[in-house]
Amino acid sequence: MNVLAYIPARGGSKRIPNKNIRDFCGKPLIAYAIEQGKAHPRVDRVIVDTDDEEIATVAKKYQADVPFLRPKELATDTAQASDALLYLLERLKKDEGYEPTHILLLQTTSPLREMRDIDACFEMMDKTNAATVLTVASTHPRIYFLDSENRLILANKEIHDSSNMQAWPKGYLLNGCFVYIITVSAFLQNKKILADDTRGVVCDRWRSVDLDEPEDFVLAELLYKHKKEIEANIKKI
Repeated sequence: MNVLAYIPARGGSKRIPNKNIRDFCGKPLIAYAIEQGKAHPRVDRVIVDTDDEEIATVAKKYQADVPFLRPKELATDTAQASDALLYLLERLKKDEGYEPTHILLLQTTSPLREMRDIDACFEMMDKTNAATVLTVASTHPRIYFLDSENRLILANKEIHDSSNMQAWPKGYLLNGCFVYIITVSAFLQNKKILADDTRGVVCDRWRSVDLDEPEDFVLAELLYKHKKEIEANIKKI
């Protein structure tokens, strides 16, 4: 493997202003992802992909590589993550002749990720040769949405009609995700991060906070500050 740790961090966050470089328990949020990427023995290079000069400056301070700024058209609210990754890979090949075999995608919005989550994903990739490995967290097996009049609709009713939860298969949600490991050859062929052969690694539900809204940020800080205590108390039960 030649593994590129890829950290997407576009500017212009609206719900949590300056989210990627906002202080989180004493460090810019992006620093946690950079430090994990640089510390992992299987990572050859750490790149922060951003369109924002301020984010780039902070990333370089924590010794990440920012070879160029992402084009503005790939940094909008509607831009696809797969398009940004494809642009980065093509640009690195053209400018440097650099072609990684695998991408380790680390979201800045998962500060409760641990190195053991990354290790578990690499172990799954080694064992299965999947196109993509990512992290998930357990959830209720029945998923609902609300219609335009707030009526409760069972989204996955066609899977199982029983009202007994024990009869349903276990349910899982993508938890941010903490970790994606992507096989570059499969990604370039399919142009999709979630390939047909995508495997999941189950992580702790309590750590699976994705920083999307202000309440997520506040909750994640509380969990991070008390994570040792939380883990110890869970083990006691």
